[in-house]
Amino acid sequence: MNEYDVKRGCEIVPEMEERTKFKRPNESIREGRRLAQPKFRVKWDGKYIPGITEISGLKRNTEVLLHRAGAHYSNVLRTPGQTIYEPLILIRKRTHGKEFERWVNKVWNWGAGMGSEVSLKDFRKNVVIDLFNDKGQLTMSFKVYRCWPSEYYGLGPINNEDDDEPFESITLEHEGWERDYDVVPPT
Repeated sequence: MNEYDVKRGCEIVPEMEERTKFKRPNESIREGRRLAQPKFRVKWDGKYIPGITEISGLKRNTEVLLHRAGAHYSNVLRTPGQTIYEPLILIRKRTHGKEFERWVNKVWNWGAGMGSEVSLKDFRKNVVIDLFNDKGQLTMSFKVYRCWPSEYYGLGPINNEDDDEPFESITLEHEGWERDYDVVPPT
C-alpha cells in the first residue's frame, strides 16, 4: 500500500495484489452511498448483472520481438509478437444474487458427481460492458469474448473491527475484447 492509497482510504487485497494490483472498493461504495446513475453496467446471457460496483478495466499487452535481418546485422528490428489480455475482475457487495456462483459452478461444481463437475458446453460466455453518461444514456460499449471464471471470492476478507461491507468478486479470463462501434453516443 502506498501513500496515495492511504489518502484515498483504500486497502489492497493481498491475494489479488500480486496478480493484478487491483484495489478494494473505496469508502463511499462501502458506506452504501450510490450514484444517481450508474457509470457502467455489465451484461451476460442477455441480462444486466445487478450490484457490480467496480471492474478492473480492459487491458492488453503485445509482446515485442527483437530480431536482426540478414542485411541489417547492426540494427535490431522490432515486430509485434503474442498479445495477452489481462483478466477482468468484477466486484460487488455480497448480495443474495446467484449470478456469480452459477457461472463459477459451471467451471467446477463441488459434489456434482463423478464426471459432471465441469460443464464444458457452456462455461464460456461473452460479456458486454456498457458505459453511460450522467443522463443514463448509453455512450460506449465493449464486448469481451469467451470469458470464464478462474477465481472467485464468495466472501471477501472482512473484519469485525471495521465497518466494511462483505463483498464478492469474480476474475474472468478471456480471449480478447473490442469496442462495439455500432453504439453511437447521443448528441
